[in-house]
Amino acid sequence: MPSARRRLNVSLDRRVALRLHRTTLRSRRLVYVIVQDRKINYATGRSRVAYIGTTGVGAKRIGLSAAFRAPQVFAQRGVEELEVRIVTCQSRTNVRSWTKLERALLLTFREMHGEPPICNVQGLRMKETDEFDYFSPSRLRRILEDLA
Repeated sequence: MPSARRRLNVSLDRRVALRLHRTTLRSRRLVYVIVQDRKINYATGRSRVAYIGTTGVGAKRIGLSAAFRAPQVFAQRGVEELEVRIVTCQSRTNVRSWTKLERALLLTFREMHGEPPICNVQGLRMKETDEFDYFSPSRLRRILEDLA
């Protein structure tokens, strides 16, 4: 016989918490950018980009990274949501192109805004090596401007 206790209410949040698309699963080695819904004030500009990272294991790492960085992103005033965007490039023999792309994006972001994204630990003293031999600086700037 059921007890006379009151049952708990169950509700469904209609908003999507996480959505993966097929493009995320095509490649294991990719660069991802965590973007929030409000612009962040940086030293020389404003952007919605909160983190630039890379993975060699695919979507699993992206989900873990977003969950790990969510408290830092949501601690900022007025931030309601974050999204993860994927940036990919072609592969090249004997070149870890995804790490070169991450470094190039971090260097470009730092050049545009005066400092690396708020959730990035690395990038403050990063020196340019051969990243821009592989990628066009103007294309990287356009990508970061699109994300801003």
